[in-house]
This record gives sequence, structure tokens and C-alpha cells, in this order.
Amino acid sequence: MSQDAPIYARLVHERGDVPAQVRSTAEQTLRDLEQVVRSGKPSPWSAFGTDGAGQSPAISRPASG
Repeated sequence: MSQDAPIYARLVHERGDVPAQVRSTAEQTLRDLEQVVRSGKPSPWSAFGTDGAGQSPAISRPASG
């Protein structure tokens, strides 16, 4: 770590390199998703009734009349 960021260096020493951990987890998630997309398997989100972004699909309502 450079001498220009002693506070950051101390935080990394105390807490670990959180940005590197997040980057690693994001890259692994992307690899996993690419594998799922290539395999053609249903999305794990489909079990929750969402589109993967937490949005529920449109619900059809009976016509009032």
C-alpha cells in the first residue's frame, strides 16, 4: 500500500480488502450466471415469482363488470 493513503492501508490491514472481496464475489456471480444462461436451466428467481430484479410479473386481474 502506498504512503499516500495511510488511513486506507490501516483499514485494509484491520478489515481486509473489502473492494477486492466484492470484486471477486461479483466476478464469481457473473461466471455462475453465464453458466446458467448457457445451460438453458430455469432461473432460480422463478421460484420466487419475480423477474430476478425483485419485480413481480404482471398480475392479471378479472375484468370488472
